Amino acid sequence: MIRSILTTLFGSILLALSPALAATNTPDQDDATSESAEIRGPVTILISIDGFRPDYMDRGITPNLAALATAGVHAPMRPSFPTKTFPNHWTLVTGKTPDNHGIVGNTMEDTARPGEVFKMATKDPFWWDQAEPIWITAEKQGVRSATMFWPGSEVELDGKRPGDWWPFNEKLSNDRRVNAIIDWMRRPAQIRPKLITLYFDTVDSAGHYFGPAPSDRLDAAIKAVDQNIGDLKAQLDVLGQPVNFVIVSDHGMAETAPERIIYLDTIMPRDQYRLVEDGNYAGIESLTGDMDAIRAAFLKTHDNMQCWERSQIPEHFRYGQNARVPSIICLPETGWVVYQDVPEWMTGIGGGHGYDNRHPDMTAFFLASGPAIAAKGKMPIFDNVDVYSLVARLANIEPNASDGNLHPFEDALAK
Repeated sequence: MIRSILTTLFGSILLALSPALAATNTPDQDDATSESAEIRGPVTILISIDGFRPDYMDRGITPNLAALATAGVHAPMRPSFPTKTFPNHWTLVTGKTPDNHGIVGNTMEDTARPGEVFKMATKDPFWWDQAEPIWITAEKQGVRSATMFWPGSEVELDGKRPGDWWPFNEKLSNDRRVNAIIDWMRRPAQIRPKLITLYFDTVDSAGHYFGPAPSDRLDAAIKAVDQNIGDLKAQLDVLGQPVNFVIVSDHGMAETAPERIIYLDTIMPRDQYRLVEDGNYAGIESLTGDMDAIRAAFLKTHDNMQCWERSQIPEHFRYGQNARVPSIICLPETGWVVYQDVPEWMTGIGGGHGYDNRHPDMTAFFLASGPAIAAKGKMPIFDNVDVYSLVARLANIEPNASDGNLHPFEDALAK
């Protein structure tokens, strides 16, 4: 009874005070007022849409990307060989070719670590320390960085990591990835990142399962990522946060089919060599150290595939000088695949990448937009080693020596 009387009395007091409370800012409103009053400098956000082909923009389903492109620049971009996820993501943040940064494949070996195999979940710094990614350079120079996923961003190098980083989890939805960035940007200025990476994998996954041709499933993934980027920009606008966006993909996507399979067992019995990687290209090593039989089997004419010894890989690939490159590389024609055992999922039309980086289907995507970028429209194709120099300029970071430069973007940088 006493509790009931007190409850009623307390409710009456709150009711009486409600006009005054309504006229007073809540803590959240105070924060918003403080944020809107603050003059914020631009942040640089590097976004990867894994497997996004430039011609996906022609489907009329990416209004947010189209608006950013209209306000800035966009271009087809030539990826590095091999056109795989990890080598190209490491190129984008180091400015070096796979030969020079050491991540020469999604799977690889090193004679300095016999019996070990690098896989995409490998975090041992040994495999990553042939080049320094831009977030480590940023931290060394006092520019706070944050990585919402990026291959290699979980690795501690030279005793440093990004100021903020999340371990990769493909089950973390894209909207939660966006929300994490917004949370970072709500922080006080002294602990707010100035350089951010963001990674979306859903377009690549859809491309692998359904192929790159227009389809309900792939187009839904493209639309969803476009909306995620639109939501990110809208929330940053509410915060009054200017952004220089650099939006890229790591490679394109080519259509594959079960009738375009090269079977390695028809070239050499599998117990006579070691297969490092297969699929869209093959890496071959000797089991015994005797390469003569392997050369005789692989270094000859094949239907729909060429093979080279590491030292003889054509120069235009800029690949083969690093000791981690397999002794024999076999590259199928684009759209063909090479396997010992065909994956169970390969029962119909799908998609793949890893092919010749000059092939149109492997072409990657580039877009830059923001206060530091002039509206210059479509640029000519360029190599993805150049993106590093642009991101460093936008984030006020002194870049390390790289294989690229700022030249493709000189006309696009706002004066």
